[in-house]
Amino acid sequence: MSEPRVKSGANTGTDAATDAGSDGDRAGGAAAVGDEARAAATAATGANDLADTPLVARLFAKLADGEFHSGEVLAADLQVTRSAIWKAAGALRDLGATVNAVRNRGYRLPGTAEPLDAARITELLGVTARPHVARVDAAWTLGSTNTVLMERPYPAVACGEALLAEYQTAGRGRRGRTWVAPPGGSICLSFSWMFAEVPRDLGALGLVIGVCAMEALRDLGVVGIGLKWPNDLLVENRKLGGILIELRAESGGPACVVIGIGLNVALGAALLEQISATGLAPIDLVSAGLKGGRRNEVAAGLISSFVRGLLDFGRAGLKPFVQRWMDVDALRGKPIAVAGADVTTKGIARGIDLDGALLVETPQGLLKFISGDVSVRADI
Repeated sequence: MSEPRVKSGANTGTDAATDAGSDGDRAGGAAAVGDEARAAATAATGANDLADTPLVARLFAKLADGEFHSGEVLAADLQVTRSAIWKAAGALRDLGATVNAVRNRGYRLPGTAEPLDAARITELLGVTARPHVARVDAAWTLGSTNTVLMERPYPAVACGEALLAEYQTAGRGRRGRTWVAPPGGSICLSFSWMFAEVPRDLGALGLVIGVCAMEALRDLGVVGIGLKWPNDLLVENRKLGGILIELRAESGGPACVVIGIGLNVALGAALLEQISATGLAPIDLVSAGLKGGRRNEVAAGLISSFVRGLLDFGRAGLKPFVQRWMDVDALRGKPIAVAGADVTTKGIARGIDLDGALLVETPQGLLKFISGDVSVRADI
């Protein structure tokens, strides 16, 4: 598979080099987009001598301020015809974006978030994280950020790379579910990390990343985030995002993990309502209190928090994170149903043990469930 063309913000302060991944499904807020939408996006791609970037991506960047822009001005700025602008606006709609078109006023994207900017994200990385992040890339569209990073060379030990995509055509979540999110409406981020050897508590890494993500968002003013075992972030019992962990390892050797996280940022009321109608109650960061849809700041905060957490996890395993996870456990004390391959177990959630297993109080006693083997639903 050839790698996508990406905008890169290389971190020259480290000798490390390599990659990371993320998938659109994890965000729980997203509607599936079919082949027709992808074809429309491809058809809207326009050549530009000044920037080899799809026209739909350049139009998105122009409209991301939420203001009206006339078709005439857009065509002049982007050096294409007004007809090409009209087609590109249609392609954005097909990808799930809300595009207003008003006679004598032009086009606008209401309530969207800022375009992803790899260089800006790199600048915003925390002091602790910066030496451990060799590179940050942001692509307009690709199949799956996790897949791209899984196919790249290993990073150096205790280092990694971040990869973000504005739109994914094959985003993946747990159990192979396929979801995508509209341009500007989410964060699809993957981050690779190299351990010198496979950590003992590797199966619980998703819980660690959940804590890191929650703390990063809390630092940005988003409060009330709960963690639903094993890999979801909730606000007010609605899904804000999800996590996918994939592993590349050799027996007795180093282990490379690719951490994917998808977060709803600014889906808009119409799309939130549409998703809710499918039975999945979503929420986005803007609704949860994030000011201004600051996606680059969110991405930098996540990456910085991941690095701190991964360094701690490499030294001490899950232990430093257990209580922090328990403090925001969204299921603790609630009646739940745990669906396994052959049986569904009902009981009361009682947190996690020191290995990250879900504890469920049942009439047969306290049972343990291992991350990745079961799904959890609120038992209504």
